Amino acid sequence: MKLTEIFEKNKLSLSFEVFPPKNDTAFESVKHATEEIAKLKPSFMSVTYGAGGGTSKYTLDIAKNIKQTYGVPTLAHLTCVSSTKDTVKQRIEDIKAAGIENVMALRGDIPSELEGTDRSKWDYTHAVELVRELRESCADFCIGAACYPEIHPESSNQREDIKYLKEKVDAGCAFLTTQMFFDNNLLYNFLYKIREAGITVPIIPGIMPITNANQVERAVKLSGSFVPQRFKALVDKFGDTPDAMKQAGIAYATDQIIDLFANGITNVHVYSMNKPDVAEAIRNNLSDIIGK
Repeated sequence: MKLTEIFEKNKLSLSFEVFPPKNDTAFESVKHATEEIAKLKPSFMSVTYGAGGGTSKYTLDIAKNIKQTYGVPTLAHLTCVSSTKDTVKQRIEDIKAAGIENVMALRGDIPSELEGTDRSKWDYTHAVELVRELRESCADFCIGAACYPEIHPESSNQREDIKYLKEKVDAGCAFLTTQMFFDNNLLYNFLYKIREAGITVPIIPGIMPITNANQVERAVKLSGSFVPQRFKALVDKFGDTPDAMKQAGIAYATDQIIDLFANGITNVHVYSMNKPDVAEAIRNNLSDIIGK
């Protein structure tokens, strides 16, 4: 099923993101975790893609298992920054062969060994190039891309950021999923601006449950997310008590999701970090809101 068919139903729902194992040794434990999340019957599940494509095989293995065994629509991530044209073409063929209809087109994080090199010599410098290649390779792909409610770390300002975002949509993106954020007002302001810019595709908010204090610094470093005082107070109060911090983090994420639903958002994507217990707790908190 294409994800756009889910979004068109205009029904409140949750989706979850999982990541593949880094090697064969970890495959079974990761597979089990993703299966436990699939049993929650989310609207769909996305499977990330390792830096440099090192886990690309596992991405498709996990995605196929979720789809075939549990009937959950899947979204396979594909990054391009450190890949050649030939490598990406092969991965696109692998996605087709796996029967995956939904692809998340991402530039990906720049590997440390490529920092400071001449980008003009890279086969891919921006995600829009991958979007175009996916669209040309398979007209039936349902293509998604990322967006930043605050600002892309490499953009000089939000106006420039939105300009490039529209280029991705015009190139063939059917929906956009946001980077994590901890203040819903940032999303609402962002939605207003992109609609004014003519971007009309579905926007799927991404919510990261912070269940331990160490996640905060890493999350902010990766996304540049603004951390509101309300959330800082939560971490200060409960960060040294693991069980309390986990419960508080789940409650904060749940509160964000309820507010999003109340303000017209119909699908929220949860960055579940392969934690079935966290995914289940959030799902249970919303059982009467989205239906059991």
